[in-house]
Amino acid sequence: MIRVLLVDDQPLVRTGVRALLERDGGIEVVAESGNGREALADIDGYRPDVVLLDLQMPAVDGLAVLRELGRRQVDRSTRAPEPEHAAASVGPRVVVLTTFGEDDNVFTALRLGASGFLLKDAEPAELRAAVRTVAAGEALLSPAVTRRVIERVADTSVPPEAARRLDVLTARERDVLALVGRGLSNQEIGAELHLSPATARTHVGRVLSKLGARDRVGLVVIAYETGLVSPGG
Repeated sequence: MIRVLLVDDQPLVRTGVRALLERDGGIEVVAESGNGREALADIDGYRPDVVLLDLQMPAVDGLAVLRELGRRQVDRSTRAPEPEHAAASVGPRVVVLTTFGEDDNVFTALRLGASGFLLKDAEPAELRAAVRTVAAGEALLSPAVTRRVIERVADTSVPPEAARRLDVLTARERDVLALVGRGLSNQEIGAELHLSPATARTHVGRVLSKLGARDRVGLVVIAYETGLVSPGG
């Protein structure tokens, strides 16, 4: 059973999303939060697997929630967790619920560690698939919003220090990162570089570790931020 926390300041939105999610017998909405302060308390109290997070909220907004979760993740990484608590130390995966009018905030959310984003007018099946995808540890890239975010990155110049972030990677790992940035799967990366899917997956894992990214969404952001990949490239 996938445990979900809904975070949105509009009760009707939460009610509708809950009804759509719970039509899937494998998804349980364990709590609803009306602002970021409530969300952080509910994350501690309910330990959800996935958080569906609105960005625009009173009191404490969605970006503040992501910043706090990121701070907690850093704190946990400095301690060696007890084996029985190791899984819980990872924390929930966050899907941002957004509209086209929040492009800058979406980009910031990805940099803060969100695992993906989904439009609020997504189809019910897409919403349920998003929860299952993120709960399984995969990144969620909605093509419509991804295009807007990439355009946002493309409008900014790449400072030299950003490009130097890739100095920790081997030439092969740079190739892998570029292909992840283009949206290729492990199987497609393997075919492109004449590697087995398992070897491609190993390379992706090393890139994630070296760059400190949580998932493939983070790698896509880094690929564009550093100028390794450009729109249409």
